[in-house]
Amino acid sequence: MTLGLRKLIVICLVGVVFLAANAMIVASWLQERGVIDVARDIRKDFLTGTAITIIVALLILLVRPRGAATAESQKWFGRCPVCDHVLLGRGSYCSACGSKV
Repeated sequence: MTLGLRKLIVICLVGVVFLAANAMIVASWLQERGVIDVARDIRKDFLTGTAITIIVALLILLVRPRGAATAESQKWFGRCPVCDHVLLGRGSYCSACGSKV
C-alpha cells in the first residue's frame, strides 16, 4: 500500500467521521436548499424496483474479466499459471511455488 493511498484513506475516514458527527446539520442544510425534495421526486419517478434490478445486473455484467488486463497492468502484475499467485514485476519464477513463469 503506497503512502498516497494511505493518505487518501485517512482523509476519507476523517471526512466520513466529520459528516457522521454533523449529520443533522448536513440534513437540515440539504432540506433548506431543496435537494431532498428533488431527490424524492427523482426516486419516485425513475428508481423503481425494475430500474434498480437492471442497474445492478449491468454493474455485475460490466465488470472486466479477470484475465483481460491492459498492457500497462500486465507489466506490473501477473499471475502464476501453476498456483495462481499474484506476481509483482517481471520476474521469471514464482516466489510461492518456484515454477517458471
